[in-house]
Amino acid sequence: MEATSPAGSARPQPHAQGAAGESASLLRRIKGKLFTWNILKTIALGQMLSLCICGTAITSQYLAERYKVNTPMLQSFINYCLLFLIYTVMLAFQSGSDNLLNILKKKWWKYILLGLADVEANYLIVRAYQYTTLTSVQLLDCFGIPVLMALSWFILYARYRVIHFIAVAVCLLGVGTMVGADILAGRENNSGSDVLIGDILVLLGASLYAVSNVCEEYIVKKLSRQEFLGMVGLFGTIISGIQLLIVEYKDIASIHWDWKTALLFVAFALCMFCLYSFMPLVIKVTSATSVNLGILTADLYSLFFGLFLFGYKFSGLYILSFTVIMVGFILYCSTPTRTAEPVESSMPPVTSIGIDNLGLKLEENLQEAHSAVL
Repeated sequence: MEATSPAGSARPQPHAQGAAGESASLLRRIKGKLFTWNILKTIALGQMLSLCICGTAITSQYLAERYKVNTPMLQSFINYCLLFLIYTVMLAFQSGSDNLLNILKKKWWKYILLGLADVEANYLIVRAYQYTTLTSVQLLDCFGIPVLMALSWFILYARYRVIHFIAVAVCLLGVGTMVGADILAGRENNSGSDVLIGDILVLLGASLYAVSNVCEEYIVKKLSRQEFLGMVGLFGTIISGIQLLIVEYKDIASIHWDWKTALLFVAFALCMFCLYSFMPLVIKVTSATSVNLGILTADLYSLFFGLFLFGYKFSGLYILSFTVIMVGFILYCSTPTRTAEPVESSMPPVTSIGIDNLGLKLEENLQEAHSAVL
């Protein structure tokens, strides 16, 4: 009996085996939920958009600091012209209800409002830098995310889960870390000429961005990407062209053109054109909210490039900020939102799975079916 006691005591307890098995199973489920192919693809697409925004920021800063060129409306006008020349012309050669003339007959006033919101959102954010601080712009620009979620709730009938609100809070915490790093690194040099006006401009610009993004998601998912880009290109060209003649004609006349300045304008226009062209593709497979969370890293990419181009000081908080934002972004993408059908009668509304994060939901269903078969 004594000889068998050590062997008996060395055996793992049944409850210990069960706990270890449950922990391993939980880890496998978390890994399978957070690191799927669709989530990794969404992350890659979001960071591609961030790099496009980074390119516009760097070229604008070069134009402003090295060549004393501050013409945001002219830069936007060139982008809208590119959209017009490609996507609006494509609509003109479409047949049937997708033809440019048919779209204008039915929805011309709606697209005028959309073009106005898009143009003014770009202009107000850039103009705010003249009045308020970098910190205020970075923090208040995040106001667009809750506005976007609210508009998606009422207009697109998106229904969020607790994990989505936690993910947004994590992303905003990452933005706060980035702002703190800016202050510690000494990038907060501009006190602003009128902080209140600048803050109001940022809030208005962020709200208009949210309106534009919600309209983009609706048009891309219900109609077509070409229609959205074509109509934004048409009315964006008209509105920005009129506005630049009013507010920037003196700045444009004072530009000393050479090949370097022209190259920076071309680089800005190409980055902005790629951003506008690819963003509808990403929104179609995810949502406007998830895209806006993913592009929060754009400022960090600009900072990383600024270490070499503009002599910025490095801070370890930048790495922490990037990590926190990416964690929040992955959390948001890990669970698809739901779409509540609009109420058309006195019957209770029927809630069903929407097309937000569609690829993720399909993959989740396949995994559940495979588990059921096993």
